[in-house]
Amino acid sequence: MAPRIGVFVLSNNRLLRESIEGMVRKKPDLDLKGAGSIQVNSKNEVIQSGAEVLVVDSLQFVLETDECRETPSNENRRINIVLVAMDDDKKHFLSAVRKGVVGYVLQDAPATEVVSAIRAVMRGEAMCPPSFTRVLFDYVVSLSADRPNARVRQQCGLTRREQQLIPLIGRGMTNKEIAMQLSLSQETVKNHVHRILRKVGAENRLAVFEACQTEAAMH
Repeated sequence: MAPRIGVFVLSNNRLLRESIEGMVRKKPDLDLKGAGSIQVNSKNEVIQSGAEVLVVDSLQFVLETDECRETPSNENRRINIVLVAMDDDKKHFLSAVRKGVVGYVLQDAPATEVVSAIRAVMRGEAMCPPSFTRVLFDYVVSLSADRPNARVRQQCGLTRREQQLIPLIGRGMTNKEIAMQLSLSQETVKNHVHRILRKVGAENRLAVFEACQTEAAMH
């Protein structure tokens, strides 16, 4: 008999949490390792529970929890994250994927999809709404491009030189390294980066790259 799948449920919505708990308890192949509202120490509770799948209804929790999927006590085990009750927002979906989420269930989806998502991610698969599949394909295409396309340049108002810096920023290159590669002064690169941040509306260098790639995927 195959081992049961350990599941931990996190949600501040008591009715939703108890509903998922009930479904998990009824399935012979699932094992409820724990459940609760989202707290400061929730990440540690999930890790210590030994759960293999985290079912959570907060994208913010996933985005703000560093290395949420890692389990330091066992480097060979990763916690599979399934987001549930999500809004039909493609940008939120891409943000979740970039954070390592492998299951994404919309708020109007039938309850059975939560169980299906849990089982799917444990088979090494990923699960998302069919309508979001194209978003993933477009996102991969945007990542393969050497630089943002003309539509992105138009949307963000980037000059050709500023556009040229985006993939270099995405690789984590410093201003000095970018300056050397493009034969520019560090001060010039610094000024370009400052203008890009302002035009894109990003708070840091990583956010610049993500914002441009997301814009490419959405258009």
